[in-house]
Amino acid sequence: MNKSDIKTREDIFLLVSKFYEKVRKDEKLGPFFNETIKDWEQHLEHLTTFWESSLFLKTKYYGNPLEAHVKVDAACNHSITELHFGIWLNLWFETINELFEGDYAENAKRRARKMGTFMYMNIFKARNS
Repeated sequence: MNKSDIKTREDIFLLVSKFYEKVRKDEKLGPFFNETIKDWEQHLEHLTTFWESSLFLKTKYYGNPLEAHVKVDAACNHSITELHFGIWLNLWFETINELFEGDYAENAKRRARKMGTFMYMNIFKARNS
């Protein structure tokens, strides 16, 4: 299969959709997402806008992902660990590698790695606030 780079909102939607198919089936991550997200169609659109904004600087993303993840951690008895972030990142990289290659694909990996570290550190910081 000849892969191209991530170029459009449709490409991002494909990436996000395929990625969350894996997340929802994962025995460690699935329960967090499946119990929290009620409208998957809306959530996938929301995440597509987030990544479109992050990668293409095209659209304006409105939302506070950190606050949302801190709330999920609190609702799940502070059970999110570095293992969950590692699985999340590995599935993200795996999905990108299956579908795309190029500068934007590599940037999506770098941004996810930075975002995962930021979320992880701030979720644990919030536990002590």
